[in-house]
This record gives sequence, structure tokens and C-alpha cells, in this order.
Amino acid sequence: MNIVTGATTALITPFKNAKLDEATYAKLIQRQIDNHIDAVCPVGTTGESATLTHDEHKRCIEIAVEVCKGSDTKVLAGAGSNATAEAIDIAKHAQKCGVDAIFSVSPYYNKPSQEGLYQHYKAIANAVSELPFMLYNVPGRTGVDISAQTTIRLFDDVENIYGIKEATGSLERTVELLSQRPNLALFSGDDAIDFPILAAGGAGITSVTANLLPDLKSKLTHCALEGDFKSAKEINNLLYSVNKVLFCESNPIPIKAAMYIAGLIDTLEYRLPLVQPSSENMKKIEDVIKNYTIIGVN
Repeated sequence: MNIVTGATTALITPFKNAKLDEATYAKLIQRQIDNHIDAVCPVGTTGESATLTHDEHKRCIEIAVEVCKGSDTKVLAGAGSNATAEAIDIAKHAQKCGVDAIFSVSPYYNKPSQEGLYQHYKAIANAVSELPFMLYNVPGRTGVDISAQTTIRLFDDVENIYGIKEATGSLERTVELLSQRPNLALFSGDDAIDFPILAAGGAGITSVTANLLPDLKSKLTHCALEGDFKSAKEINNLLYSVNKVLFCESNPIPIKAAMYIAGLIDTLEYRLPLVQPSSENMKKIEDVIKNYTIIGVN
């Protein structure tokens, strides 16, 4: 099984006139390929998956596969839902499209028990047993934490579950998991702590900031994975201010604003209940990104 590791980008989903902007989406993915990102991640939290229709969700996956075909960049597709049957439907569609792997966010709102989480993930992974499968733990957004014990149980019991995107913000959780299962592919899901997670044995990152600065994020990751921790730390330090400002409001509000300011997207649209940043935060974002070179702007 060819697992996905390295530098991955949690793609934004651009809209134009309230519809999916397919042409811009394809261009953004090509920019990721051009800057040596190992995999793109369509329709996660950053991709506003919670407000996409199922057809839009599936179309985003299709576009990612189409654009990445023939390149070295893989597709790690989002297939999450708080209803297991819906997640399975999306995962099966992703498999038919030819994605390289799947990640699936923990069920939000209904707050299942750890046994419920285990059964949920086991059912989805078994439905696409030929695909590498990654758990996605972001309790600050979903209201439920996939415990270390449950993660290890799933990793041990389900053959195609190979890793987890950890967005708890806890370095201790990284150490807890990797001390017990060093072969677990653990991804950093928090841009600010990419370096320490990689230095602790993480296998990759899934980055919001990489939408804006894929060149720096890919370099940081590849340096760390090659053992050049000095260079990786320097890049992580350089990125601190942009990583911070891109979470001044709920993700993906600031990253889409930053990309609009930088000229990477032509329209700044969200789906309600998300709205544009406050004028104060818009100014903060603009001031911070002036300190970085945004490559690939048309």
C-alpha cells in the first residue's frame, strides 16, 4: 500500500457568484504541484466542506484528481461526515475517482463515544479497504476527541488505517502516540507547531498556510524529513507571524482573505454562516502578508 506522507495542503474552495469556481480551483491545485507539495487535500475544514452540497464535494475531489494526474502530487481526499453512511458514500466516490488516499474528520455535533468512533472509522475504512486511510482529529471543531487509545486500536485492527492528522494542538499527544506506535504516520494539523511535530517523528503536515506559501511549507517539511532540522526550524520561525494571523478568525476565513489580497483568487466569497473578516482583521492580514513573497500570482 503506497501511503501519502510529507507536505500536504488543506485546499480552500473558491466560489464565484455563490457557485464552485472550478477554473480557479484547478489553477490553485496546479500552483501546489508547481511548488513541490506532496499531496493536496480537497474538501476538509479549510475547504468549507460543511457547507458544500454532496455534488460539490464530489466534484472538488474529481477536479483534484484530474489536475494531479501525471504529476508527483497525490490526492488525499476528504471523506468525513457525522453520518457514517454519508462518509462511506463520499469515500467510495473518491475511490472511483482514483484518489491516492482518504482522510476523514471525526463526526461533528453528535459527540459519539470512543466505541462509536471506533465503529464509525472501521466501517468507512473497510468500505474502501484498498485505499490508505487517515484519521483526522480536530476536537476544537468537532466537539469530540479521538483518544490515543482509540487511534492505536484502529491502527492495530484496520489494515488500511495508516495515520492520523492531529489538530489537537497538543505536542504531548504526538509523543503519546508515537512512543507507542512509531510506525503510525502522524501529521501535524496545526501550522504553528509543524516543526516540533516533525522533529518528534511526525510523517508530514497538512497545512492551511500552504495555500498561500506552498514553497516554504514544502521546503520546511522536506528539510525536517531529511534530518535538516536547523533549516526546518528557521522556516518555521519565519512563518510564525503568518501562521498566527491566519487563525485570527475561524479557518478558512483568514486564509481566503489572504489569498484574495495576494491576488490568488478573484472573488472573496464564503458560504453562510461564514462571512468576511472584520475590517480590523483584514488590515492585520494585509500587513502581515506584505512580509512574504507570494509566488505564482498571475
